[in-house]
Amino acid sequence: MDINKNTTALLVIDAIEAVGADSLYDPDAATAAYRAAVARCVAACHAAGMPVIFCNDAHIRGLDRELELWGEHGIAGEVRVFPEIEQAPGDITVPKRRYSGFFQTDLDLTLRELDITTVIAVGADTNICVLHTLADAYFLGYASVVVTDATMTFLCGTQEGALEHCERCYGSALMTIAELEAAL
Repeated sequence: MDINKNTTALLVIDAIEAVGADSLYDPDAATAAYRAAVARCVAACHAAGMPVIFCNDAHIRGLDRELELWGEHGIAGEVRVFPEIEQAPGDITVPKRRYSGFFQTDLDLTLRELDITTVIAVGADTNICVLHTLADAYFLGYASVVVTDATMTFLCGTQEGALEHCERCYGSALMTIAELEAAL
């Protein structure tokens, strides 16, 4: 797959650490390979000169509806990205209070100001926040790529089902981190 580095951005969706009692993001030790793959994607996109945008949970304690379903997690001011990820000065953070990185945020405006037409998605949960972000990306006219080994499903459904949904319902291209690095 050809990737136009001038019109493509990386969306890093909820690649954030558990803080304190917040265990939602650290399901088990199997996350090490996933976390390393997310960090590799960020590094590859930085090296290619592409925009990197972090779409991080930033929930308001006691207010956000999502907390009713999943418990307290991703609280605004307490969120930090995986330490494996080397953030760059030009990286952008878009705080989100719902699953989608687009819902009630300025992500669409930011992408349009950057002349972005394609988004590459990494992060978690593939079946929730990645899926809903890519649904909105599709509805807003963006093409999308999902890096299969830099996404992870652990809360609901299966990784295979989430990837199939992205591919079939939103036209997302699926590729591995190795394929992404080769394409860049």
